[in-house]
Amino acid sequence: MHDAAFLTTATRHGGGLMRAAAAYPDAPRPWLDLSTGINPEPWRGARAAEAELNRLPDPGALQALETAAASAFGCAPQRTAATAGAEAAIRLLPLLLGVRSVEIVGPTYGAHAEAWRAAGVATRLIAPDQAATSQAGVLVIVNPNNPDGRLTRRAHLIAMARARSAAGRWLVVDESFIECAPDESVSDLAEPGLIVLRSFGKFYGLAGVRLGFMLAAPDLISRLRALLGDWPVGADALIMGRGAYADSGWRRRTQTALADRADRLDDLLVHAGFQIIGGTSLFRMTRTPHAAPWFQHLCRAGILTRPFDHTPDALRFGVPTERDLPRLARALETFS
Repeated sequence: MHDAAFLTTATRHGGGLMRAAAAYPDAPRPWLDLSTGINPEPWRGARAAEAELNRLPDPGALQALETAAASAFGCAPQRTAATAGAEAAIRLLPLLLGVRSVEIVGPTYGAHAEAWRAAGVATRLIAPDQAATSQAGVLVIVNPNNPDGRLTRRAHLIAMARARSAAGRWLVVDESFIECAPDESVSDLAEPGLIVLRSFGKFYGLAGVRLGFMLAAPDLISRLRALLGDWPVGADALIMGRGAYADSGWRRRTQTALADRADRLDDLLVHAGFQIIGGTSLFRMTRTPHAAPWFQHLCRAGILTRPFDHTPDALRFGVPTERDLPRLARALETFS
């Protein structure tokens, strides 16, 4: 695959190492994937035992997972339902809510708009300063935003949730990266029109486990469970999710370590001529007039980053491990 063609496909979302390797067959191996916001140093704990993989998941294990997650989120267990990643909840929202119009604060990642448009719902992207006055049946805010890390403050979200609930409208807050800004979470807020989505895989570095959560009023949670069936997630999600959410010490240490490495990454990027324009402690959004040549140069060095078609002068970097920072530094020094 020609590198220009791969540049076009890479703008849709991160990942895709097999496509990258095909486009750049001479790049050094292994590839360093900095194209996503997934923690490269995952939580390490017990996985499902062979016996648990050999049978259908137990309802008690699901309840234990949701209770552990709810405790970590500050939410009541009866308002918490596990899903196969936040993506599964996003795709089911149109079936659950049955509204005519949706407004999504953008620019943001495309899954929300794709889900609503596929369901035939009138969908519009709006600017952040239009959110408080939205009259749409559903308002979607990703917080922190993906891909730029833009934050909507908790106080503003609480005010919007209460106003929209009183008007019979919904507010969906996607908190997939909220572990990077935990003080801004509204997961603990019990407003009837508020739906919060949480992701396990990004902060805990276990995206392949496919685990997420919807937090909402108990009647909506019951309707979601009816759509998901008796086994919404698999054995590894049940065991690893329960263990990780109970591990508050790991969570605190990781938040500190990620913030430190993000600061060091910023230093490398600024020294190489990038302007930092946003991000979280899991990814950094940069601006450069040479985004496409930088993307291609780094690919030739076996380092995958994230370009954007809607912002062609932007390039996003995931925060690498301590071990991989020197490799990135060397590649940044050789650009010409």
